[in-house]
Amino acid sequence: MTGPKLNEATRVAGVSSGTRAKAMNVRMSASKVRVVLNHIRGVDVRSADNTLALMQRDAAHDVRKLLASAVANAVNNDSKDADTLFVKACFADEGPTMKRFRPRAKGRAGAIFKRTCHITIVVDTLSDEKLAVREQAAAAKGGARTSSRAARVASRARAAKNAAPSNDEAANDETTTESGEEN
Repeated sequence: MTGPKLNEATRVAGVSSGTRAKAMNVRMSASKVRVVLNHIRGVDVRSADNTLALMQRDAAHDVRKLLASAVANAVNNDSKDADTLFVKACFADEGPTMKRFRPRAKGRAGAIFKRTCHITIVVDTLSDEKLAVREQAAAAKGGARTSSRAARVASRARAAKNAAPSNDEAANDETTTESGEEN
């Protein structure tokens, strides 16, 4: 590799991308691990740990241990607060593949590939500006969703109210008989 690794969420060479933890030669396919990593990318560490604890995939166990290691590295080595950390980047690269063979019919052999991967998790703290932007975006997204739902519920209530006759109109309807005469 000649340049900086661009999937660590830092595009400038020589700039620290955060605190990392790396698990090498994990006996699992990288594609299986990537499914789990997609759930925790960009999320705060506490939410990521809760997500991994409830996930039913085997890769979630390894990723959860690695996330705990990355948080411990940030706290012990870089003196960062564990509550302010988020998963800045996470990726799984392919590791060496062990090749095994099974005997098949007529003297042939069937190949078995025992794949491994290298998992990397980078955690960092959000700057105050980015934290404010993220909270504002979350509030706007959540607020827009609830306000639009509230608007839909209010419009349905108005439509139902307009469709159903009011109590005065219902009383007037009851005072007339079938022939149209009033009582």
